[in-house]
Amino acid sequence: MFVLVNLKTYPCDPVAVAEAVREVDESTDARLAVAPQAAHLERVAETGVETWAQHVDSIEHGSNTGQTLAESVADAGADGTLINHSERRLKLADIDGSVRAAERAGLETIVCANNPEQIGAAAALGPDAVAVEPPELIGTGTPVSQADPDIVEDAVEAADHVDSEVSVLCGAGISTGDDVVAAGDLGAEGVLLASGVAKADDPRAALEDLVDPL
Repeated sequence: MFVLVNLKTYPCDPVAVAEAVREVDESTDARLAVAPQAAHLERVAETGVETWAQHVDSIEHGSNTGQTLAESVADAGADGTLINHSERRLKLADIDGSVRAAERAGLETIVCANNPEQIGAAAALGPDAVAVEPPELIGTGTPVSQADPDIVEDAVEAADHVDSEVSVLCGAGISTGDDVVAAGDLGAEGVLLASGVAKADDPRAALEDLVDPL
């Protein structure tokens, strides 16, 4: 299972969380990674943890003030990037452009979507993975695998129908090891989570509990 911890803009120490992720990663068969803010990418990557950007824009080198260039993200040490997170929604053409930009820079890609129908459309763009995240469940502590398991199963089916090479992850409300196991039982190959680790008093302990059943 792939476990990606999104730090969003939470008031946490990104390096401390990254070090916790790296240490737990060394003791589990799961694949762990962390997605800090763009300004913290290089510092986080220097810890040795697998590092992901939270977003890249559909741009090339040029006059693009205030936007995030995929090559800059890669230069900072990122291995991949999220695209179209529910808190950073894009139009379909821009999602496609961001996927192409990430590929150009050698970044792995996860395109987020709200529901199975959007998952199918996202999978058609050829990312490495898609993630189904009903926005109403984000940050609630109620995982989609519990609230509506059909969404996960239908998302897996939708992606497989379009491109069987595209992995499916699920997010929204993931906070326990049981949530991760349930996601796997429904066909997901990984999970996205944020507050369960980023806002924890002890991020390492939270991660250890998360991966212990795997």
